[in-house]
Amino acid sequence: MNLIQILEAEEIARLNKNIPEFGPGDTVVVNVNVVEGTRKRVQAYEGVVIAKRNRGLNSGFTVRKISSGEGVERTFQTYSPLIASIEVKRRGDVRRAKLYYLRERSGKSARIKEKLPARKATANAAAAV
Repeated sequence: MNLIQILEAEEIARLNKNIPEFGPGDTVVVNVNVVEGTRKRVQAYEGVVIAKRNRGLNSGFTVRKISSGEGVERTFQTYSPLIASIEVKRRGDVRRAKLYYLRERSGKSARIKEKLPARKATANAAAAV
């Protein structure tokens, strides 16, 4: 690890952000700090992660949701101070790193299959014998 990577790792540790593991296809709720005049409030943005960019401190991800029949995408910086929290609602089972093909799809064809936890095959086989 070179000096820049060490400094970036220290900076990420200093930020003390609790970011869950998530990837493309996962449905997440991003709570964003919004300032309107003098008021501060938290706005929830829920959608499917269609892209993730892992670049240390410069990491980011894109979330897509359908708002009143119109597709809306928003890109977030992972370690941004504007992000209050990130919560994973459900895991999606996809085989691509970037889900840009969802932009052309709507309705049922844009659905993503849920990734279910793996069953223990060895325990079931031993119980059957």
